[in-house]
Amino acid sequence: MQCQECEERQATLHFSQTINGEKKEIHVCEKCAKDKGYVTYPGEDMHTLHNLLAGLFNFDQESMKPTAQHEKLTLKKDLECPECSMTFTQFKKVGKFGCATCYETFSSHLDPIFRRVHSGNTKHNGKIPKRKGSNLHTKKQIETYKEQLQELIKREEFEEAAVIRDKIRALQADKEAGEES
Repeated sequence: MQCQECEERQATLHFSQTINGEKKEIHVCEKCAKDKGYVTYPGEDMHTLHNLLAGLFNFDQESMKPTAQHEKLTLKKDLECPECSMTFTQFKKVGKFGCATCYETFSSHLDPIFRRVHSGNTKHNGKIPKRKGSNLHTKKQIETYKEQLQELIKREEFEEAAVIRDKIRALQADKEAGEES
C-alpha cells in the first residue's frame, strides 16, 4: 500500500482515528508520519532526570543550560523569538509562548503540535451560544460561503458561484432585517 501523503514510499504505519463519531484511517510512510506529527521518536525530545528534577523543584534556568560540549554536538540552530528570546525548544518544554511575536516566529513548526493536541485538527473553531450568537452564526456562514465563492470563481464554475452568491445575499438580507428589529 502506498503512502497517502507522498504517494512515493510504502505505507508502514496505519492509524485509525475517530473524530466526532467518524472513523478515518490513515496509511503513511515513516517519514511522512514524522513530518505530519503523527509520531515522535524517543531521542528527539529526550527528558533527562536532571530536567525532570529541575522542573519539579523549580531550579533556576542557568543550571539547565547545555554545556559547551553539548552545544558542539547540536548541529542545527534552534529558532528564537526576536522579541523575548524564547527558543522553540523552550516553548516545547514549557508549552506557553513568551510573547505575541512567538506565535509568528514558530508558526511553521506548530501544525504537528496542533494535530497532536486537537485530535488531528489544526484549526480551533470554538463554540458559540445558540441564544446569543445567531448573528455570529450568520456571519461565519457568510464567510464560509465567500471562501467557497472565491474557490468556484478560480475554477471558473460560474453557475455554482451564482448559487452561492444568492445564498450570501439572502443571509445578508436576513442579518440586516434582524438588526433593524
